[in-house]
Amino acid sequence: MKFQYLLVFVAVFGLTSCNKDSYLFTSFREPATDGLHLACSKDGYKWTDLGGSFLKPEVGGKLMRDPSIVRAPDGTYHLVWTTNWKGDKGFGYAHSSDLIHWSMQEFIPVMEHEPEVVNVWAPELFYDEESEEFVIIWASTIPFRFAKGEEDEKNNHRMYYTTTKDFKTFSKAALFADPGFSIIDAVIVRKEKGKYVLVLKDNTRPNRNIKVAFSDKVLGSYTNVSAPFTGYLTEGPTVAKVGKDWLIYFDQYRDKTYGAVKTTDFKEFVNISDQVVVPKDHKHGTITKINRKTLKLLKSR
Repeated sequence: MKFQYLLVFVAVFGLTSCNKDSYLFTSFREPATDGLHLACSKDGYKWTDLGGSFLKPEVGGKLMRDPSIVRAPDGTYHLVWTTNWKGDKGFGYAHSSDLIHWSMQEFIPVMEHEPEVVNVWAPELFYDEESEEFVIIWASTIPFRFAKGEEDEKNNHRMYYTTTKDFKTFSKAALFADPGFSIIDAVIVRKEKGKYVLVLKDNTRPNRNIKVAFSDKVLGSYTNVSAPFTGYLTEGPTVAKVGKDWLIYFDQYRDKTYGAVKTTDFKEFVNISDQVVVPKDHKHGTITKINRKTLKLLKSR
C-alpha cells in the first residue's frame, strides 16, 4: 500500500513539475535588422536559444533593438522595441497570444511633440497591478533641456514615460527620471506592494555602469541612487525573480558577454556571472514567464 502511495506521489509531482512555467528571454542580433530572437530557461540561469527570428521589424527605421515583453493578466504578450538609432520619435509595438502569430506592427510616436528630440531608446514595459495599466519608459535626448554635465548635448539622456490600458490611447509623454546625469536602459521592478526599484544605466562617459534607485510609487520619483554594482561598459539590465532571489542580467558590451548578479534586497549584490549560460551574441532584452504549452509551440516552430 505504501508503495502505491509513493507511485501516486511521484506521478503527481512529475506532472506538476512538467507544467511549471519556464523563463523566456527576448533578444536581438546585430545589426538589428533580423528581428526578435528568443531564449528559454527552466531555472533562470542557463538559457537555450530557440533559433531564428520570430518577428521581423517593419516600422520606423526598421530595426529591432532592445525588445521588451510583458505578459498581461489576460495572457496576451505585449512587445515594444527601439526602431532606430536616431531620428524616430517613437517605438515599435506588436502583441501576440502565442509568440508565433503577431498583430500588425505599429509605430507609437510618443515624442512627436518634441521637435528637437534626438532619439527614443530602449522602451521598457511594466504592468502596474495597482492601476491596472501599462507603464512604458524610454530614454531620449533633447539638446539643452538639462544641465550638460559630462555629456555632449546630443547624448544627454533622461527617462520619459507614457501610460496606456489598451495600447490604443496613450498619455502624453512626460519626464520620468532625472537623476542629475545621463541615464538610459532603465527597468522598473515591483519589489513588494508600495516598494519599487529602478535598475538603470549611468551613461556618463567615466561610468557607463549599472545602479539602482528607489521609490514608493511606480512613477517615482526615484531617489537614493546606489553605487554601481557592475563594471565599466555594462548596459541593458533586465530582472527576473527566481525563488527568493532577484537576478539582474546585463550586457558586458566591451567583452561581448553577459553578466549577472543576484540580490534579495537590491542593496547587496553577489556576482553570479560564472553560474549563468547565455547564448552567443545575445543582446539587450527582457525576461518574462511562459507556460509549458507556449514553450512547446515555440520549440516546434
